[in-house]
Amino acid sequence: MTPKREDYLKIIFELGGTQKQVTNKQISLSLNVAAGSVTEMVSKLVKDGLAEHTPYAGISLTHEGIQVAEELVRRHRLWETFLVSALGYKLQDVHTDAEVLEHITSQNLMDHLEVFLGHPTHCPHGGVIPYKSGNYQEDSHQVLADAQDGQEVIVDRFIDNHDLLLYLDDIELQLGDKLLILGHAPFEGPVKIKVARTGQETSVSFKAAHYIFVK
Repeated sequence: MTPKREDYLKIIFELGGTQKQVTNKQISLSLNVAAGSVTEMVSKLVKDGLAEHTPYAGISLTHEGIQVAEELVRRHRLWETFLVSALGYKLQDVHTDAEVLEHITSQNLMDHLEVFLGHPTHCPHGGVIPYKSGNYQEDSHQVLADAQDGQEVIVDRFIDNHDLLLYLDDIELQLGDKLLILGHAPFEGPVKIKVARTGQETSVSFKAAHYIFVK
């Protein structure tokens, strides 16, 4: 399987495609690729029996696709956890090396790594780490962009994206922050929020607001 196919399986998993249908637009935004590229890759995944596509509704993973995605996500997030907790990597710098390591690691090494790390349940970005048995607690799949004005939410996890993490560092937004949604600017403008931890008001760009999951 090509790395690009794997990236699509992982992002569909992350967006909630194990339990619901996700849209081409969500995938396009999350991977920063053209809508046409998403359509082409989704067709390939459907042909391979890894995904199902309902026109005008969305894409979800098949049972086989879920199993493949769970193993890919488990490998990637265990390595991210190791790189941050044991080697002191900055959060925004772990993705590339974790991507390399997940493809060259034996199952035996992954099992030992999981034990060494104390069977972590979540990676440094807040994403769930499936156990080898396939058991895990489902992530939140509501993005900040979809939160309602006046709603209070908690930052649950981030899409694993280097530019996003640099951006969040700049605006000082962290996992676990409680937010009050003050308003959505029109025409794909930013989301204005108030962060309880600092008491400060700030704005999150339209694109970034689709990368931040809340509960």
